[in-house]
Amino acid sequence: MKALVYQGPRTVEVADVPDARIERPTDVIVKITSTNICGSDLHMYEGRTTMETGRTLGHENLGIVIETGSGVDRVKVGDRVCLPFNVACGFCANCERGFTGFCLSVDSDTPGGAYGFAAMGTYAGGQAENLRVPWADFNCLVLPEDAAEKENDYVMLADIFPTGYHATELADVSPGESVVVYGGGPVGLMAAYSAHLRGASQVLLVDRRPDRLRLAEQAGAVAVDDSAGDHVEQILDLTDGGADKGCECVGYQAHDPQGNEKPEATMNDLVASVKATGAIGVVGVFLPQDDGAPSELTQKGKLPFDFGQFWFKGQRIGTGQANVKAYNRRLGRLIQHGRAKPSFIVSHELPLNEAADAYRHFDDRDTGWTKVVLKP
Repeated sequence: MKALVYQGPRTVEVADVPDARIERPTDVIVKITSTNICGSDLHMYEGRTTMETGRTLGHENLGIVIETGSGVDRVKVGDRVCLPFNVACGFCANCERGFTGFCLSVDSDTPGGAYGFAAMGTYAGGQAENLRVPWADFNCLVLPEDAAEKENDYVMLADIFPTGYHATELADVSPGESVVVYGGGPVGLMAAYSAHLRGASQVLLVDRRPDRLRLAEQAGAVAVDDSAGDHVEQILDLTDGGADKGCECVGYQAHDPQGNEKPEATMNDLVASVKATGAIGVVGVFLPQDDGAPSELTQKGKLPFDFGQFWFKGQRIGTGQANVKAYNRRLGRLIQHGRAKPSFIVSHELPLNEAADAYRHFDDRDTGWTKVVLKP
């Protein structure tokens, strides 16, 4: 079968790989019909992780079940399913408590597994014609009858819609509150969108790219251009002294308008722009090791963090990847009943054989390349 294979920093190619096959009775094989390029894929694409050459990328996947193992009971051939990027068993101590992003049964040295992702198991990614899905009865979200016509909406349930929502959950966003989101990539846009769904009275989104800022306004947020002056002061002015809650949706490759990496920038800006006793949800990726980071400290996954100000303001922080299963069914109902349409961020639909060029455009942050959906 054809799949997009990682060959080294900034080198991916569509190649022939062994067909996905049933390996355990609880597996299914899914014919992939939509698979997104994620900002997290770019960490691997750029060589900033331990991603092995020869692996298939892709953790935002949707498709049709074409084969089931003998131990699969609920999921049927022909079902159209969306797959959480978390690979999870459903029965370990963490999964039982809803922390499916930290499953203890996956073939990884650390809690949590994912499709086509560095240091999160050996699972092949879904930027391919077919995908093996383990523990299928638990992991497959079977979609309703409108799944084909709303496919670009439902595929966002694999990662970025639940992850954006998770940021607002970690920040405990409540009706009537003001929220500031740092980062206008797909996850940041979904965090702003989710804050409105949770009843926020005011949402601000900080970025500097005009195309992202336009989408932020489309999502109902006030766009704050951090290249046009002191963005923290802008937020303090717009929110009468600071936002009630904040969301970090950038991660360890944050950088200033001049292009200099400052991994601590968004975290310290959030401390400065969120009110005393406010909460901050951090879903941007931070790694325990990054050899490409700008300082010896940040290469070890450590940040020069304004902890004194954070402590003095009595703020709290929630962190970690989204436990997609905690949200995807409910968010899917919002799509089904016309209450949410996350596909507004999609800029490109492309066949799998154009994936390498799509990665290059997305990584270069070319104007208008906000979210790419591949259609194998």
